[in-house]
Amino acid sequence: MILVDEIRSAFKYDPAARNVLEVILAYPGIHAIWMHRIAHFLWRLRIPVLPRLVSHLTRWLTGIEIHPGAKIGRGVFIDHGAGVVIGETAEVGDECVLYQGVTLGGTSFSKGKRHPTLEDHVVVGAGAKILGNIRIGSHSRIGANAVVLKSVPPHSVVVGVPGRIKKIAGKEPEPLEHDKIPDPIAEELARAYRRIEELERQVEELRRLWVDERVR
Repeated sequence: MILVDEIRSAFKYDPAARNVLEVILAYPGIHAIWMHRIAHFLWRLRIPVLPRLVSHLTRWLTGIEIHPGAKIGRGVFIDHGAGVVIGETAEVGDECVLYQGVTLGGTSFSKGKRHPTLEDHVVVGAGAKILGNIRIGSHSRIGANAVVLKSVPPHSVVVGVPGRIKKIAGKEPEPLEHDKIPDPIAEELARAYRRIEELERQVEELRRLWVDERVR
């Protein structure tokens, strides 16, 4: 049952969840998804105005804006959720986790598909922006505040602005382990520093050879 899937995901992805009653009464991410199910059902029936009113009421109550046209999979968990925005043609797969401030937005005025698609088991960190008709592969992780403008293959990690794709070898970290996301800028600086040291060593060696040659 879909409603039960959301409760199970809360216990799976939030260590602060203590009991079912607390999750049902005090988790705005779950409330937003449940109300979206109603709005999406009305949207598919092509009932005018009412789906948007339900969506508007949901945003007012939870701080989470999900367009009634968006497709949300089973067991999706929105943690805290303040400021989350999910656009009309966005698709979120099963068991995805979204943190506060996430935007699944569009980049054009076209009437067709203009929002991202998240495959199953994608984790999107706080403040991340995924924009345009792109696809985020399953089991990928989007770092906090990343801006993703291009499609991402499965099992990737994306960090930075604009988002850079990194791979994690071996065992994947837990969804909450944001500290284990690689830093491509730091890696590039470290690589440049090592290169500078190597060049300095070569220059010093050439200088010594030149001095020895002059002495002779």
